[in-house]
Amino acid sequence: MIPERLNEITDLQARMLCDQLRERIVDSVSKTGGHLASSLGVVEATVAIHRVFDLETDRLVFDVGHQCYAHKILTQRGGQMDTLRKLGGLSGFPKPREHRADAFIAGHASNAVSVALGMARARTLNREKYCVLAMLGDGAMTGGLAYEGLSDAGQSGEQLVVILNDNGMSITKNVGGVARHLAQQRLKPQYLQFKKVYRRVTGATAAGRGLYRFTHRAKQAVKDAVLHCSMFEDMGFTYLGPVDGHDVNYLTRLLRYAKELNCPVLLHIKTVKGKGYPPAEKEPDRFHGVGPFDRETGVPLGVHGESFSSVFGQTMCELARERGDVAAVTAAMRSGTGLDRFAEEYPDRFFDVGIAEGHAVAMTAGMAKQRAVPVAAIYSTFLQRAYDMLIHDVAIQGLHVVLCVDRAGLSGEDGETHHGVFDVAYLSTVPGMKIYCPASFAELRAMLRYAVEKCRGPVAVRYPKGNEGTFQALCGVEGASVLYPGTDVTIAAYGTMINEALAAAELLAEKGASAQVIKWNSIAPLDVDTVAACVQRTGRLVVAEECVNAGCVGRRVAAELALRGISGVKLALVNLGDRFVQHGTVAELRQLCGIDGASIARRALEVMGRG
Repeated sequence: MIPERLNEITDLQARMLCDQLRERIVDSVSKTGGHLASSLGVVEATVAIHRVFDLETDRLVFDVGHQCYAHKILTQRGGQMDTLRKLGGLSGFPKPREHRADAFIAGHASNAVSVALGMARARTLNREKYCVLAMLGDGAMTGGLAYEGLSDAGQSGEQLVVILNDNGMSITKNVGGVARHLAQQRLKPQYLQFKKVYRRVTGATAAGRGLYRFTHRAKQAVKDAVLHCSMFEDMGFTYLGPVDGHDVNYLTRLLRYAKELNCPVLLHIKTVKGKGYPPAEKEPDRFHGVGPFDRETGVPLGVHGESFSSVFGQTMCELARERGDVAAVTAAMRSGTGLDRFAEEYPDRFFDVGIAEGHAVAMTAGMAKQRAVPVAAIYSTFLQRAYDMLIHDVAIQGLHVVLCVDRAGLSGEDGETHHGVFDVAYLSTVPGMKIYCPASFAELRAMLRYAVEKCRGPVAVRYPKGNEGTFQALCGVEGASVLYPGTDVTIAAYGTMINEALAAAELLAEKGASAQVIKWNSIAPLDVDTVAACVQRTGRLVVAEECVNAGCVGRRVAAELALRGISGVKLALVNLGDRFVQHGTVAELRQLCGIDGASIARRALEVMGRG
């Protein structure tokens, strides 16, 4: 049972509440899957925040947000945890539409301080009174945006609390007994209370303010002599820490102190990722994002076979054995992109740059300029942050950088912040960019090899999360292939959407309609000749895609047919439209969005005048 007024619970009750939250989180995620280790690591910090702040008024901005499960339970959503990441259920990330206590949507890293500072400045402009907090992990500190936000926030003078959750970051320790002693003394409740009163008293008069400036300079001189300089203090923050992030009562006292300071404060907490669940503590990376698992042992449930990511990793190892110039780059997604084995076998040619996609792409441009062959494996939705570098650093010079765009298309249970539905549009705008779309594991192997060995200039190979479908052939690498003959309507698709196109053709055949199916192997450059020849015979075209409507391939084909003077073609575009798509399984979302085989067949019948 979650207490209604967390600000009134005792220290003992707070510790008991933390134990209850861990039990609930492990139990729920073992059934639904989700981000486990991160949420377990911040239970005490989350409870402490809720004891001190009213999050329906005060604003808490999560960085990434996969550590928000305890927060969701504490905000009357515990009864819905069994629906976590399911269609129509709770999102795995903060969502303002779910609850007012979710201050901001959070699915990507490193932006929390910038967003929180914007809220603090809006508060000042509107002359309102509430507190603003940002909670970010040390992983988010590998992204440059985090430092941009910290630099501005520290100098802003705004009342703002930044909680740095450090569960593995290497931070230089203060050296020496005197330094350790002073660091401990600075965080004692008696000292913090004295400092608060001293500031209030000296700030009341001009003479007092002068005395405060003198004593502050003297104290700073002593501290600088025995303590290493804190980067955060240089930025302008009042720095508190590092402290035990699992001492909920001490954290509560520190947050109460930070709340009363009218300045930027950075509270540095040391935590254990996966805290309280032994399998997650032992393997925090594996339990960062998991599917359903056995609660007692931590063993995953179900059979997990090959995936596009694992096939990519296997092929990269083969290429590395054959060529000494091939290197792999990723942005904090070594396991997710299938590069674990490559990293172990070729550590000198593996580069994980952290959550810094822009840096990753700029670095690969430098590698390519000096005759290496870099292959950067980055999720589609994260690659968006490197668009400037794709143009400025890679494409203008025509450098041979291979982008392996993982999680292209609907990514499933992580929802709108993680669906890779924009890369078709933004990659297609880059001059000289080649884009290959494997529909099977065999095609991924062939296209990756072709991209590395035969291509020049920038090239992208885009593939989805998970397994291949019923189509498991190898049609080719470039251009388009006619897979299925037909006379009534032409259906064109690429990537794994070809499975839905073939399913639609079978459904149409049951209704006595003959559908021709075209598969694009690549979408840049785009083979329109094959499509034009086909539609001149059928007179009808349905283009099925797993991307947003703006910038989709179907619109490019329609424009090209018009430019060629091919008129009278009845055309239907089947895509995700101009919207963001919620979370759910890929099959559920395809049906919901009207891009599954049955939906494509219905659109084809409409084009044929039989709908």
